[in-house]
Amino acid sequence: MPERNQKRKAMRVRSLRQRWIVNSVVPIFLLLTMIVGAVSIGISSYYYKGMLDGLERQARAQSGAFIDYFMDQGFANYLQRANQAISDYADKERVEMQFLSSNCSIQASSTSNLTVGTLPGTEDISRAVESNRISYFRGADPKTGEQILAVSHPLTVNGKVVGVMRFVTSLRQVNVQVRMTVLAMVLVAALCMLLVLSSNLIFINNVVEPVAVVSDAAKRISQGSYGFTLENKYTGELSELVDNINDMSMKIGQNEKMKTEFISSVSHELRTPLTAISGWGETLLADPDRDQIQLHRGLRIILNESRRLSTMVEELLEFSKMEDGRFTLQLEDMDLQAEFEDAVFTYRELFRQEGIELHYEPGVEILPAISGDPERLKQVFCNVLDNAAKHGGAGKRIDASMTREGTLQVIRVRDYGPGIPEAELPYVKQKFYKGSSKARGSGIGLAVCDEIVRLHGGTFDIANAEGGGAVVTIRLPEKE
Repeated sequence: MPERNQKRKAMRVRSLRQRWIVNSVVPIFLLLTMIVGAVSIGISSYYYKGMLDGLERQARAQSGAFIDYFMDQGFANYLQRANQAISDYADKERVEMQFLSSNCSIQASSTSNLTVGTLPGTEDISRAVESNRISYFRGADPKTGEQILAVSHPLTVNGKVVGVMRFVTSLRQVNVQVRMTVLAMVLVAALCMLLVLSSNLIFINNVVEPVAVVSDAAKRISQGSYGFTLENKYTGELSELVDNINDMSMKIGQNEKMKTEFISSVSHELRTPLTAISGWGETLLADPDRDQIQLHRGLRIILNESRRLSTMVEELLEFSKMEDGRFTLQLEDMDLQAEFEDAVFTYRELFRQEGIELHYEPGVEILPAISGDPERLKQVFCNVLDNAAKHGGAGKRIDASMTREGTLQVIRVRDYGPGIPEAELPYVKQKFYKGSSKARGSGIGLAVCDEIVRLHGGTFDIANAEGGGAVVTIRLPEKE
């Protein structure tokens, strides 16, 4: 089983890693590719355009000067002057200067290995002759296969193209320079991708993998592994998340434990009065002529157990309403003091029969009405009084009082029993909580009381009293 969990966790981490890389690294890779492509095209265009502009300036300047001189000297000296221009050309080491006839054949060239009368075979020459406009060529030389850049400028006399002045340069060095520049950009982009990938892997290891671990833990908790906790070896938000998961798991575990105990307790609590009722019912039916004392005793037990059973059922119904949001109030103007005194009067005689004295101390002033639900609040009073007798009846005395504190009407019920262990005080109002008490009960009565008082805008507090015993304090606001 642990091995299967490890495999499942590893698969989940791998899946998260793959999704993260696809969603973060791939877009960056595509973006860098587009940037490198666009910049490479821009750099190539920059270099080639710079060379082309330089050749075009030379062609315009040289052809203009040649035409002016040619016009002055006459056509008969054309070839001589062309050779002289080639001889005087200063940039022949880098750029080839050519003179071509109107039929596109070589007449003179600064390169000695070109044969006069040959055709270079590039379209820039014919375009210059036909259009009488400067023309360009970039590509492979048909004769040598070398990458070249050529600018052809027509030589015009009296509106007629008599020849072409052509400048040709090799693109070998430029191509090498462009490739080196592009390669440098590719390396920079690759380095950026490496950094992005490294940072993402670090992020995955530090965030995504822990998230997968937390997700696996949450799944285990959802499948019933309540109380399961993670080792918190993280920092920042992840540490807080793990703490929250662990806290949630512990609380769910505690709640499940309390629910289990509650079901067990309720089953027992329901079974006990039912057994008593059933037993005494059968006993009385089997012997109808039983003496009056025994008969009276049996009926009292049946009555008391029926009342206790009814109380538990009512608590369960109220709890059910509270859990699914059906717990509502029917508010009206009410005399809180009268309702509380009615509850005290009801329980005083019951407690006396059990040997418990209930002392009530009313306030000295007439209290104004409050907005409340009489039935719900009486339920609270009865539960509190019954709880005081159940847990503090050993003290044989219960004190009840009602006073006014500012705009709050305050009810206190104190018993003289053993009190509540300090460690249990924060939990006594939690649903299903019974603590170390051996007293009968469902463990939800105080939780229901707390909810009722809260819905009235008041507070419901339980504490240990000075001198022993426990005291319940109920504070309810008066009408504004």
